Order: sequence, then structure tokens, then C-alpha cells
Amino acid sequence: MNQKNQKNTAKKGATAKNSAKPEWAPGMPFTLTNYILMIAGVVILLIGYFMLSGGGSDDPSQFSDAIFNARRLKVAPVILVIGFVVELFAIMYRPRRKTEEPEAETKA
Repeated sequence: MNQKNQKNTAKKGATAKNSAKPEWAPGMPFTLTNYILMIAGVVILLIGYFMLSGGGSDDPSQFSDAIFNARRLKVAPVILVIGFVVELFAIMYRPRRKTEEPEAETKA
């Protein structure tokens, strides 16, 4: 009877460990959060590059002062730097792992 109880206890312990929430992708360096942050960084970079573009003239003999406005000289570079910082953070981000409490050992 004692062996039967030990087998049931062993099975319950094994299923409790297996039923724990598995990692998102075991063996992969990035989690889902990393990929979401990377996508956000790319969107920010695209917005920055879009703001940086334009301001030219269709006629090559005419000069356009639109290339020197504040949006292209100040705002767009700041947006680009923010985008690159978000990308760097997305690559370096490692979620904190929950520390497992040691199980109390029972004496039989």
C-alpha cells in the first residue's frame, strides 16, 4: 500500500511540474514582449523617416527653403533617436523570472 501511495504522489508531483505555464518559445532568445517592442520601434522609425522626407522642389533650377523647417531639422531626428532607443531596449530586454519557492520536504 505504501508503494502505491508513493507512485500516486510521484505522479501528482510530475503533473504539477508539467502543468506549469511553459515558456513562450523554449530555446529562443526573445520572448513575445521583445517582438512587440521591436515592431513598435520599427513603427516609430518609419514615422521618423517619413517626417524627414520631402521638402524638395520639382524644378531643379528652383531652391526650396522647406528642407530647413523645424520638422525636418529637429523633430524627425528626435523621433528617430527614440525609435533606435526602443529597438535597443527591445533587444536587451529580458523579463524577470519568478523565483520558485522551495517545496517543504515531508519525512515519511
